[in-house]
Amino acid sequence: MTEDSGGRRTIAVEGISRVEGEGSLRVDVRDGVVDGVALTIFEPPRFFEALLRGRQSTESPDITARICGICPVAYQMSACAAVEDACGATVGEPISALRRLLYCGEWIQSHALHIYLLHAPDFLGCADAIELAARDRAAVERGLTLKRTGNQLMETIGGRSIHPVNVKVGGFYRAPARDRVAALAEPLHLALDAALATVEWVSGFDFPEVEGDYRFVALRSPGRYPIESGRIASSDGLDVSPAEFADLVIEEHVARSTALQARIEGRLDYLTGPLARYALNASELPDIARHAATRAGLGAVCVNPFQSIIVRAVELVFACHEALRLVEAYEPPEPAAVAVPPRAGVGTGATEAPRGLLFHRYELDQDGVIVAARIVPPTSQNLITIESDLRRVAQDGLALPDDELTWRCEQAVRNHDPCISCATHFLDVTVVRR
Repeated sequence: MTEDSGGRRTIAVEGISRVEGEGSLRVDVRDGVVDGVALTIFEPPRFFEALLRGRQSTESPDITARICGICPVAYQMSACAAVEDACGATVGEPISALRRLLYCGEWIQSHALHIYLLHAPDFLGCADAIELAARDRAAVERGLTLKRTGNQLMETIGGRSIHPVNVKVGGFYRAPARDRVAALAEPLHLALDAALATVEWVSGFDFPEVEGDYRFVALRSPGRYPIESGRIASSDGLDVSPAEFADLVIEEHVARSTALQARIEGRLDYLTGPLARYALNASELPDIARHAATRAGLGAVCVNPFQSIIVRAVELVFACHEALRLVEAYEPPEPAAVAVPPRAGVGTGATEAPRGLLFHRYELDQDGVIVAARIVPPTSQNLITIESDLRRVAQDGLALPDDELTWRCEQAVRNHDPCISCATHFLDVTVVRR
């Protein structure tokens, strides 16, 4: 901390962990009012959209999976959906069900990682999961068991848990045998019990009394909680196809950031992710998840961003329950993939990554070569709203000492689990008071 003769104070914290990526946060306060908030992303861009140009569309699931080691399935599923849309191909229910099961594995491992290792330490006064494990070893072991179960599911269906190799445009290279999938039932039953315990655990945390005025955006799929398909809806009445939504989203570059910021046409910011999915689809949750949400004190909509950890835990219950349902009903698709003949066209695919809506748009030539690509991840769509949260949280917390205010601002970012890259450090926090 430094303080100049004019009373101006600057706080800098380096190497804050527990969010994937690297960046910095600056809060400027003048005369008791927050007059500037900047969430700066300074990781070098990796140009995946440019890497896709000139490649066969069938390569897109394997290329885009490398964008993220935590949610590779999200990129693979959105890529497959975009190519199939461009080529006019439709996969049947057995392949769709197997894709959904694979995606459940990703939700389980990602939500468990975020809740136990990245986010819970904030509420328990721990610097990291190592300190949390020293205080409550059983809780961390429960989280690691959940994550291991999600990884096991991904390995069984996808071939491996990081950057699965069994996914292809049109379906899968090989459908797992019935007995291998059936073997997932026992660990999933245990995971479901652990997920219910997780909801009870996190609902007992102390939460700041903060409410956001959010425009929620998420997939909606009547009759089931959305993961791998659906139309795109918003809390203020939007109901469009993924292709129509892609036309509405405008991405802008700001000088301080290597990550684009997305708005809906008309310069409307919005929020994707668990809070949005829950607000728009809570009625589609199975009874076991809805009852867990009620016991945890959640209403039909949650607008306290700090309570997003509860919503993620409810989604963890859902993902375990849904995976069990799909395992018990599993019949190997025959064939494991449908033919997707190349043709010229434009296709859009949207799915729900653990952190929120992810969509891809590809333009293909007649040979199926990618001419242009656009990938819009959840974090780009949430950045403006995250900055709004930071402004609100910082303003409400100005009476706090600098170290506590810094901690609170870091929490406000981690509430949304932004995946800036596959790195492990995120925030340098600077608070300037005048």
